[in-house]
Amino acid sequence: MRRIRITLSYDGTDFHGWQRQPDVPTVQGWLQHVLAQIEGRPVNVDGSGRTDAGVHALAQVAAFSLDNPIPVENLRR
Repeated sequence: MRRIRITLSYDGTDFHGWQRQPDVPTVQGWLQHVLAQIEGRPVNVDGSGRTDAGVHALAQVAAFSLDNPIPVENLRR
């Protein structure tokens, strides 16, 4: 298993903040959904901080662990 750190930017207009919440779109929830499809199992994403609903980010840092051997450069796609 490898630990991967990412720096991401996003327009938070359509999100209800960073932290995963039931029944509403969040940045953490979206990332976990996409990574779970790649990994074939649930993946927890740890963020360096949280944002409120509608807030944008320019360089938020997050980390997660994957078993999948896809090169990090290809995960970006």
